[in-house]
Amino acid sequence: MKRKILSTLMMLAAAHVGAQVTDAMIANDADTPEDVLSWGMGTQGQRHSSLTDVNAKTVGRLVPVWSMSFGGEKQRGQESQPLVHKGKMFVTASYSRIFALDAKTGQKLWKYEHRLPEGIMPCCDVINRGAALYDNLVIFGTLDAQLVALNQDTGKIVWREKIDDYSAGYSYSAAPLIAEGLLITGLSGGEFGVVGRVEARDPKTGKLVWSRPTVEGHMGYLNGKENGISGTTNATWPGETWKTGGATPWLGGTYDAKTGLAYFGTGNPGPWNSHVRKGDNLYSASTIAIDVKTGKIVWHYQSTPNDGWDYDGVNEFITFDMDGKRMGAKADRNGFFYVNDAATGKLVNAFPFVKKTTWASSIDLKTGRPVYIDENRPGDPTAAGGDGKKGTTAFAAPGFLGGKNQMPMAYSPKTGLFYVPTNEWGMDIWNEPIAYKKGAAYLGAGFTIKPLFEDHIGSLRAIDPKTGKVAWEVKNNAPLWGGVMTSGDLVFWGTPEGFLKAADAKTGKVVWQFQTGSGIVAPPITWKQDGEQYVSVVSGWGGAVPLWGGEVAKKVNLLEQGGSVWTFKLMK
Repeated sequence: MKRKILSTLMMLAAAHVGAQVTDAMIANDADTPEDVLSWGMGTQGQRHSSLTDVNAKTVGRLVPVWSMSFGGEKQRGQESQPLVHKGKMFVTASYSRIFALDAKTGQKLWKYEHRLPEGIMPCCDVINRGAALYDNLVIFGTLDAQLVALNQDTGKIVWREKIDDYSAGYSYSAAPLIAEGLLITGLSGGEFGVVGRVEARDPKTGKLVWSRPTVEGHMGYLNGKENGISGTTNATWPGETWKTGGATPWLGGTYDAKTGLAYFGTGNPGPWNSHVRKGDNLYSASTIAIDVKTGKIVWHYQSTPNDGWDYDGVNEFITFDMDGKRMGAKADRNGFFYVNDAATGKLVNAFPFVKKTTWASSIDLKTGRPVYIDENRPGDPTAAGGDGKKGTTAFAAPGFLGGKNQMPMAYSPKTGLFYVPTNEWGMDIWNEPIAYKKGAAYLGAGFTIKPLFEDHIGSLRAIDPKTGKVAWEVKNNAPLWGGVMTSGDLVFWGTPEGFLKAADAKTGKVVWQFQTGSGIVAPPITWKQDGEQYVSVVSGWGGAVPLWGGEVAKKVNLLEQGGSVWTFKLMK
């Protein structure tokens, strides 16, 4: 009897160990299509699956098998990418909620609703972009700037750590990154004069390992000890402006094991009024590459020095192979597509990926710097001849919501193309006087967003990173705000009008679409379970467009909110 009990306990223990998410599993996520363990479907962020069951010939048989509603009145924008492990799906929702579901049936296993305090200050809707898996934990961040680790089986809290003070404007909405046994996160709040930073924690305990500020002049830490200032104080920030510099890495990061570097994009400098912070304002509107073991910045590339248009630089940096070298690509909010050496940051190529960029004419490949069109920078309110209340208005394209925003692009190793959700819009923008006040908006600018074309705002474009040529595009009436995925010979993406679409990755011919009932502002995923390929996407209109979109927001105000997960497979 004792032997039988011992044998049973050993089997249970073995099953438990087998269910744990390990460092090796996360490192191999992109090559294991039976699960989805990372935001980006692999730490590199390529969002590509090798699965081919659903293809251009069979996709006509792709049908919904279940849909699960997040329920309640807490709808708003749903930007989450689900994760799938051992038959369970983990998906976050608006207002800092997370659900565990049976991945085959959609049955709810448990949910956790974070109790949010009064006074949270998320800039761009009450969204959440996803979770991270490690060991037997699922870890996600909350709008009051906390990290919460839950038991994957029960949903019970294992640990909870505060990132920063929400009353000062800090928040968190990104999916955490797991790399080399560390939980690596950024934070949000750049519109409130906070100071951006990237942090690494022990994912099993939440204990802080290192912290790296993304504004020049602030001290980094490693294991509780000082670890060097980021940059040089006042080198690119005048006076005390670096103390409220913004530059928050609010989208989250990617990691490449071949370089040993984590890549984070940083947001706008604070305030938007660039005339009060003359200089490049490092490390705002940049890509920074961080050694995950030391927390030191190995290289940086600044796409918009002295950003005066809220172009940020947070968009994902996706690593890939090109001409025998490891490269990284970013489609920046400023309308230019950049290709950098992933190990050194050296700029290899840069070209516009939208039809109109008025703030700069080109990127100098020798210096890496933009060639500014000075008259299209909004004017200084304190300039001679002005009234001191408002600077001269400039028209700038793209608008501050960007040629591409938070919606992640995808890369297919099969075609060598990037699939980029783009938007064509511009803005009138002007500067105003501004002073920092803790917890208050720190903009110093006004703006009006305007569409550029009658027939479309959004466009999914297939882009060659070597030549900059657009292989094909699929136009969309409303702005695209959801991410992209490639699987085999197909590319999937969602639209605010509610459609999940699939197109031939080589030609752009749309071969399938399904109406989900609300706008899609989230990236789809795919995985294989019990011999069948599944595709899932979260549906629920919201995000920054209806909040900040001006004339564009009026154009899409007929779209209904929602909150659900849709899952599809091939009909036999």
